[in-house]
Amino acid sequence: MHNNSFFKIILIAITVIFFTSCDKDFNSIGGDLIGDEHFGLERETYDVLAYNQKIGPIQSNNLPTNALGIYEDAVFGTTEASFATQVVLASVNPTIGANPVIENVVLSVPYFHTTTDINQENGNRTYKLESIYGPENGKIKLSVYENGYYMRDLDPLTGFLERQNFYTNQASDFESFKKPILLNDAADPAQNSAFFFDAKEMRDSVLVGGVNTLRPAPEMRLFLNKAYFKTAIIDAVASGKLVSNDVFKNYFKGLYFKVEKSGSNPGRLAMLDFSKGTISINYKEDSSTDPAVKVTKSLVLNLTGNTVSLLSNQNATDYANATNPSVIDAISGDSKLYLKGGEGAMAVVDLFDKTDVRGYDENGNVTEGGNGVPDQLDDLRNPATKKKLLINEANLVFHVDGATMGTNKLPNRIYLYDLNNHRPILDYATDDVQFGLPIYGGILNATKVDDKTYKFRITNHVRNLINNKDSTNVKLGIVITDTIINSTMNRLRLPLQPGTTLTRAPQASVVSPLGVVLHGGKSSVPEDKKLKLEIYYTKPN
Repeated sequence: MHNNSFFKIILIAITVIFFTSCDKDFNSIGGDLIGDEHFGLERETYDVLAYNQKIGPIQSNNLPTNALGIYEDAVFGTTEASFATQVVLASVNPTIGANPVIENVVLSVPYFHTTTDINQENGNRTYKLESIYGPENGKIKLSVYENGYYMRDLDPLTGFLERQNFYTNQASDFESFKKPILLNDAADPAQNSAFFFDAKEMRDSVLVGGVNTLRPAPEMRLFLNKAYFKTAIIDAVASGKLVSNDVFKNYFKGLYFKVEKSGSNPGRLAMLDFSKGTISINYKEDSSTDPAVKVTKSLVLNLTGNTVSLLSNQNATDYANATNPSVIDAISGDSKLYLKGGEGAMAVVDLFDKTDVRGYDENGNVTEGGNGVPDQLDDLRNPATKKKLLINEANLVFHVDGATMGTNKLPNRIYLYDLNNHRPILDYATDDVQFGLPIYGGILNATKVDDKTYKFRITNHVRNLINNKDSTNVKLGIVITDTIINSTMNRLRLPLQPGTTLTRAPQASVVSPLGVVLHGGKSSVPEDKKLKLEIYYTKPN
């Protein structure tokens, strides 16, 4: 009996401890999930220094997606995006029979798309293209050449120990070494001089004997010069040029997609996954058993291997002036922050006032001299202050400069990161990647037409700064992002452009063609649009 009572008491005690522990965990996590009402919380705001920074030529090889086309932006200017890629054999060392005759050579690259409608009677599908920028009637002059510039895997300047990088401003290298014959030389101008991104489904066959028509989704489909590929590929089999992909890539160095303006037509730009592209050389050869019979065959080349995105910018005047190193105000901050993808621009963000160097001992006494101006971060680190404040939430809210942006397309997301160490901040690293980092944020909020915003919750970053006196108040970088889960950093090309102190920038910014203008934290910015750090806290009893 006594033993049973003893065990019951122990069980109850363990249960109480368990639920108490769970409650503490819930409160700790839930503190970062509070809504915007902030009932019962105190709010304090702090000025933020932010200024523009030009990025300049940046590493653009082997990106997950690549831009192709022309994007004309009234705020930022015009971007022309060309592209180069290696080509590899789907099957190495092919055997070519007697008397091969090429029927066609087809280059295919799929578009990103969604299906908007399926006709139940005939099966016809209606598609909407995704990741396309510019007016629907936009066209470009597209020229495809054999590339003559070898894109090696390893960099000889590092003793072949590191990958070879290629950069956004290397179009002249590929232009100089391209082979002279235009490959997409069909008579139809939609194949070259007036190319456009077509959302129509493809038709590869017709309904015959009850067999369904093949309906590939929309894709870039170019018909290439048959005679060229007969000589360059089919005839090269006999000389051993296709025996392996290493040999083949050294012989046929790939394709160069050159983009230019198409007459007076507005431009258009698409993001494409070229790694899913192919070149199908469809030909007929004599049957090995009966020379009078022709056998249909296909030799397939994949658009994989090393790639590079080649960008050329004609910057709009205001954007060019704002990102001019001689104009950027790194002391008082800039009133307008220009974020531009590609070979674009970013902003540098500096939290808290750093005009004083004072510190505090454990009793809250000043230990170092200063200039008499309170250092905001050191004041928050002051032990006497820390005993009074419990930080529940810290936010950076960027307001879109609607007057400047006008009707321009806004990026869905921007990215805030540790600029000093080229890595994500703590709030990014501790959020849920599977659900797209919703707490960390950076997502466009367009609910207010006259005040669109991007909000970052940086609670853990600020808590760490305050609670750990040895933590460094690093500068933060803010850029356009194509995908928030990509935190890879790409190198800037050396020597750096004048006024550029960066050595790396986020790869996700290189991929995006978009831009946005945000209000900075300068005193001239209206108070309700000014960039500020807002901290919500409670005062423990």
